[in-house]
Amino acid sequence: MTSMPTKILIIKLGYSETLDSEIGKIVSLGDVLRATVMLGPLKEKYPDSHLTWLVSERAEPLLVQNPFIDRILTWDQFVPFQLMREKFDIVINLEKVPGVCAVADMIDAWTKYGFRFDSVRGTYDAYEKGRDFISYIETKKTRPAKTGWQQVMVEMLGGVEWSGQRYVIGYRPKTELTFDVGLNFEVGPKWPAKGMPLGKWKSLERKLLDAGLSLSWQRGQGDLYEYMDWINSCRVLVTSDSLGLHIAFAYERNVVGLFGPTDPSEIYLYDGSVVLRSQCGCKEMPCWLPRCTSGLDCMSNIDPDEIVRQVQTILTNNRSKSFFRKAANA
Repeated sequence: MTSMPTKILIIKLGYSETLDSEIGKIVSLGDVLRATVMLGPLKEKYPDSHLTWLVSERAEPLLVQNPFIDRILTWDQFVPFQLMREKFDIVINLEKVPGVCAVADMIDAWTKYGFRFDSVRGTYDAYEKGRDFISYIETKKTRPAKTGWQQVMVEMLGGVEWSGQRYVIGYRPKTELTFDVGLNFEVGPKWPAKGMPLGKWKSLERKLLDAGLSLSWQRGQGDLYEYMDWINSCRVLVTSDSLGLHIAFAYERNVVGLFGPTDPSEIYLYDGSVVLRSQCGCKEMPCWLPRCTSGLDCMSNIDPDEIVRQVQTILTNNRSKSFFRKAANA
């Protein structure tokens, strides 16, 4: 008799930040993408498995054609009833929305990870295999993260080791490397304090052009596929802590990440990544606030000259590596 595959359900819609207390109606696309870091370790732990991912419609393009996902379900008013009648071996709920947690509790599964519904308080809590999430959320505002977001996610699964696993993205861009630098200047309405002022971006543009580098301003703001195509066309992406940062990681592009109100230590930085933090002197930084309350506007204190220096260093190092690879293959 043929054994049945291990049925796994991941619930990650994007309506809450997994390792932050924030819950809202605006989908966090970056939070959905970085949850894909679990997919490789899950397949390693359960080689014979069938994986379903429940996601919001807006974030679905980040998961299409993903080689580890067997079925994508988009959230609507009918899907919860379907899932409550379906059996799974493992449910991983990464949403803190109380109603979604209640649905996760009612799904028939042997093992559950992540967040559950607290029926007494009417809010979220965590399953035993998700208590580190609660600890992370409670302490991130009081001290720097000792462990990156990706590592916490992988180690929750147990039985697999963190080894710098990357995000997994299924969409194959239609573009090739075209520009030296991409300027990912927009941050969206959810967290405007992450954005560097437009005047600083224009100053950066002039300095990059004076240095003889080709560049492109952000494209695809209204189309996620076009946005992924654009990021794939840039050798180095200069970006705030936003979706573009995570897409660049997924496509193994070099990154100069600009940070102010958020903490770069919670993000695992892959090879080719550099972080520049604001030097505004704000005692509250990182404050994790969507809007500045101190008046110091930390992101306006990032030096464009330093960004140019980091971009040039990355490009120089990459050219050297390309030369040695060619020499080795000659």
